[in-house]
Amino acid sequence: MFSYWEKESYFAKQQIIIIGAGFVGLWSAIALAEQHPTYKITILDKGILPTGASTKNAGFSCFGSPTELLNDAEMYGENTMWQMVEKRYKGIAKIHATINPNLIQYSNSGGYECLDTEDTIKVNNKLAWLNKGIKYLTNKAETFTYCNNKLQLLGLQNFAGLISNSLEGALQPALLLQQLTQKAQALGIQIIYNSGVSTIENNNNVVTLYTTNNIKLCTERVLVCTNGFVSTLLTQIAVMPCRGQVCITEPISNLALNGCFHYKEGYYYFRNVADRILIGGARNTDWQNENTDELVVTDSIQNALQLFLQKHFVTNTPITIAMQWSGIMGFTNNHTPIVKEVTPNIYCAVGMNGMGVALAPIIADEVAALMK
Repeated sequence: MFSYWEKESYFAKQQIIIIGAGFVGLWSAIALAEQHPTYKITILDKGILPTGASTKNAGFSCFGSPTELLNDAEMYGENTMWQMVEKRYKGIAKIHATINPNLIQYSNSGGYECLDTEDTIKVNNKLAWLNKGIKYLTNKAETFTYCNNKLQLLGLQNFAGLISNSLEGALQPALLLQQLTQKAQALGIQIIYNSGVSTIENNNNVVTLYTTNNIKLCTERVLVCTNGFVSTLLTQIAVMPCRGQVCITEPISNLALNGCFHYKEGYYYFRNVADRILIGGARNTDWQNENTDELVVTDSIQNALQLFLQKHFVTNTPITIAMQWSGIMGFTNNHTPIVKEVTPNIYCAVGMNGMGVALAPIIADEVAALMK
């Protein structure tokens, strides 16, 4: 039961309600508020924290490893691949321009891709092509360079090659989310947690939302930013939920690893966090069960990650797992985010395809242009 005062303030009619308080929802709210300073904008989220992947990812500030880019070009076309690279690259630049790097523990540690023999052959044939294609963005003759001599120095073994990219790095995703939340609130944006939306009704240019905790909200327009969970609200939007599982070790003395690392088109990824190894992925070993929105960890994936640690890392002390968790991503058929007006007054910005950190700032600009 709510008071008159609450209904007249917290639950008053809004100009825009955004569903989802993750990176896309927050960046979009900020872009819309900057464009329309007088608008009443509210963000709703079903959890006490965003439920998808915004605070559950590995914290990579990346725009694509060579094998991932080559696979995307083959699967979705060269133009689509380069368009996505440009958006990711510009999104990372916007993060740096908007948020003090020190406040999100940004580390310019560089990005790497570890290669097996098969991928080395594939990359050898196309590395010059990749570097030529991306030069217009990075202004570097060689964005991707071989550095096989670093494998031993980084405490890695049983790889055939290593490629570096000095323009990538790492950040603390929860701190980034906190900074965006503070920026949104400073712009007058209201955020209500623990309020999942169960129903959206659109009548006579008024959209009514009913939440799982019995709140009724009215607004002129709705923006759905729930990524892998979008089909629960908008059944006509084709986004496949995909679980990403992660684990982190106990501290390891004299850990040599430094940087953000990918392997096998990004299906494995790892980095050093406070002298611990954080590793995630392996969903390509169990597609059927990982195409889900269930937030749990499974023995099959966690065992695959631990086998990877045993095979590829040289450490002075035994590796012990300290924590395990999972997040939910959203993938589209063409590997391109969906930003559109679904029905009159109801919009969506979903399907970040595992690149929400980098894409969200630019997707927010597209949302602001669409909902101007």
